[in-house]
Amino acid sequence: MTSTDPLIIIGAGLAGWTTAREFRKLDSTTPVLLITADSGHFYAKPSLSNAFAQKRTPEQLVSTPAAKMVETQNVTLLANTRALAIHPATRSITTSKGEFRYSQLVLATGAQPIRVPVAGDAADAVQSVNSLDDFARFHTQLTGEPQRQKHVLIMGAGLIGCEFANDLVASGYAVTVADPSSGPIAALLPVEASTQLREALADLGVRWHFGATVKAVNTVASGSSSAGHLRVELSNGQLAFVDAVLSAIGLRADTSLAQAAGLNCERGVVVDAALQTSAEHIYALGDSAQYTSAGGRTLPYVMPIMNAAKALAATLAGTRTEVAFPLMPVAIKTPALPIVVAAPAPGTPGEWRSVEPGEPGESGVWQFIDAQGQQRGFVLTGKQTTRRAEQAKLVAA
Repeated sequence: MTSTDPLIIIGAGLAGWTTAREFRKLDSTTPVLLITADSGHFYAKPSLSNAFAQKRTPEQLVSTPAAKMVETQNVTLLANTRALAIHPATRSITTSKGEFRYSQLVLATGAQPIRVPVAGDAADAVQSVNSLDDFARFHTQLTGEPQRQKHVLIMGAGLIGCEFANDLVASGYAVTVADPSSGPIAALLPVEASTQLREALADLGVRWHFGATVKAVNTVASGSSSAGHLRVELSNGQLAFVDAVLSAIGLRADTSLAQAAGLNCERGVVVDAALQTSAEHIYALGDSAQYTSAGGRTLPYVMPIMNAAKALAATLAGTRTEVAFPLMPVAIKTPALPIVVAAPAPGTPGEWRSVEPGEPGESGVWQFIDAQGQQRGFVLTGKQTTRRAEQAKLVAA
């Protein structure tokens, strides 16, 4: 690059910091400015959903403090700074701390929790955990006084909801999960595997309400035997008196900046094979990106971010490089029933087939077979998760 303006990266999550690190391997001199609305500390976001069982505090989840990241990556960090607008025509951005010009811009803005309307005078007490700051608030609420078993109701039985359910119930909390679907992680798992997970977590004490949603959250009046709790009304007519309500319905790519700047956005910020957006000199990756090279999918997992960041760094350093996503199975952190999923591309015609029995009467291996008879994905549970590499070799390219 010949411009004296910096490479600007918006976002200090895994996507932002990994892009900075990979870029520094190729270019040690170009100024890099990283802008983030939080502290900039580096931590593994997946660790948020299994920290209670590991007895890790929010502070202990920080693997590298921001100051150390700045030093080792030779970047300028603007922490606690909000990016307000992108101006592609002038190659500049407006932030809460002023305007900055860029030579190239990377959007690593992540995703925001999906929130659904909830009635009741305590609707604003519903929490989501999507960042270290979110986790710190949630942790404080559950670990503060009084010292008694606390009850958490989780909205959503998807991947994150189930990970939190397992983590909390294994840590001594009472856990109730409500979800409109028919079983846990129903969108990713074959019915039999979902049933296995449902039973495994129920054995630990998780109480399930499927086919149900949260209608209202209200405070309980003083003088009642349940005073100090939240009264949660479910759509199936059931009531739960809990200490906290955690929304884990899902995430939606944060495209607000990109949309306001006129960039092409659908489910995420649309990027080509080299991760360029519809605007020249502007790129995107991570949870906020929609990858053309992955069939127009968003890929909100660690391994896609690592692959994308490495390719993007080469492009930013002057060698246009297209990202190629290999098969990237996802390990679901539910120790009650370990699961590995390599899901087929959305919309792929086909069916899940049980392959071999695991424990007596239970399968632990499923393959997704398409209309042409080729394997396009797999699910492994329990002891069968050790067969990840073996099954990966069978998936059609």
